[in-house]
Amino acid sequence: MIGYDIGLLILGLVILIFGGELLVRSAVSFAEKFGVSSFLIGVTVVSFGTSIPELMVSIQAAMDQAADIAIGNVLGSNIANIALVLGVSVVIRPLSITTNTYKLSWWVMLISSLLFILFLLDNVITKMEGLLLVAGLFCFIIFSIKRNISNEESIVSKINIQTGILFFVLGAIGLYFGSELFVESAISIASFFNVPKFVIGITVVALGTSLPELVTSIVALMKGQNNISLGNLIGSNIFNVFAVLGITSLIQELGTSSILLFLDFGVMLAVILVFGYQLFIRKKISRTAGFILLSGYFSYILFSVF
Repeated sequence: MIGYDIGLLILGLVILIFGGELLVRSAVSFAEKFGVSSFLIGVTVVSFGTSIPELMVSIQAAMDQAADIAIGNVLGSNIANIALVLGVSVVIRPLSITTNTYKLSWWVMLISSLLFILFLLDNVITKMEGLLLVAGLFCFIIFSIKRNISNEESIVSKINIQTGILFFVLGAIGLYFGSELFVESAISIASFFNVPKFVIGITVVALGTSLPELVTSIVALMKGQNNISLGNLIGSNIFNVFAVLGITSLIQELGTSSILLFLDFGVMLAVILVFGYQLFIRKKISRTAGFILLSGYFSYILFSVF
């Protein structure tokens, strides 16, 4: 039985990644037609596309009365996006920060994370708080569009509008069914091993739904599209809080009694501050910083599991 559940988990993950890839490719093709900057594409369109797995997984988890997985998914995903995805990316190709483009968005990411912590101090994210988070999402999108800074990086898509629409529909369908398979099998595996659902959410589920960000960021870096790579990571963390938690809590209030939250919130803030230090002070993200982030991430995962 456990082998069957693991098989479903892997199948759901594959479908999620495939659906996310199709959705991102379609979104990039649409955005390219409007001639917007690559950072704007990364921080909004691409990051929203890669955050849809988190959204679908969290909604499904909330509907299955597994709020711990929904909360753990967002929290673990935000940690993974920086510690794992950014860590792997800069180990492959270090980054030099030559523009202030990212800095204001980093502040929005920090504020969204602090709101996440604030709203869960009473162990529940209410529908009213969810509404405030969704409002924050719209403010962020408007803010990003108004700051549509032109830059030297360009993005070119060979996908026409008709193919883009087809990719969008197929991607959305894939994300829905992939998230359903993934959450159900994760809950089943957690029950088999008597592992708390929160731990499964913050490790397996969060890692699985962060893979689209990982693939997208690495591909963007390898193509020299630094703005898309960093914009994707920052934007994904913002969307995870404002969109994923906001929309999910509007559907079903998210409550948790997990005592692990304080540690995980501390780790999330720590990796955001390390990221900020690299942006504001060092003005580069070296391979050494990447190895430090990765070491911290795997230490955190081992601590959470054992």
